[in-house]
Amino acid sequence: MNLPNYITLGRIIFVPLLVVVLLTPVAEYWFGINAYVLAIVIFLIAAISDIFDGQLARRRKQVSALGKFLDPVADKLLISAALIVLVGKDLAPSWAVVVIIGREFIITGLRSVAASEGVVLEAQSLGKIKMWAQCVAVVSLLVAAANGVVPVSNFGLDYPAAFWRVPEVQTAFANLANLSLTSNDWKVFGYLVGRGALWVSVITAVWSMHGYFSFFFRQRKNSARSD
Repeated sequence: MNLPNYITLGRIIFVPLLVVVLLTPVAEYWFGINAYVLAIVIFLIAAISDIFDGQLARRRKQVSALGKFLDPVADKLLISAALIVLVGKDLAPSWAVVVIIGREFIITGLRSVAASEGVVLEAQSLGKIKMWAQCVAVVSLLVAAANGVVPVSNFGLDYPAAFWRVPEVQTAFANLANLSLTSNDWKVFGYLVGRGALWVSVITAVWSMHGYFSFFFRQRKNSARSD
């Protein structure tokens, strides 16, 4: 155990705390703070710690096998918990969250199979884009709900053809053009950014999964030829 690993463990501890804050009235009763605001603070601290612990480990030459194991586990737990809660709050579509989380299970299984065959699956640049997109999605959707849940049922955002017919969206863009944004307009834009980031997350999740499988089967084929 070292300081970077303790920071990573702290990020894991933040996961149930985030869930409790979003699903119970503890934030209002104990701290007098809006639950979504406190959840945004908790999530941002955890996300920033993800950057800090890795840099600290490399700077202090404390990169360890335990750290390499805990870091992705902490990331997956944090994102998965946040996305599942957002589904429960009607702020994220369940199908997108199933794709994102399902991809993580599949890649974890593939890594195990690859390791048993002596193949190392290095992290891809698309994985970083996916992670950042997920963070943007979570924070944006929490911002959208901070002062009252956005009326998701009135948004046709799952159907692009109906996008511009949503009254709240038309009003928000009209107010943006007039530089007279209201708090509800900010919620609408937060919701739009969040849903857009979720689409980026889904696309990069599927595309990076394809990249992992392609690399794995290519390595197996090369190994078979060399034998």
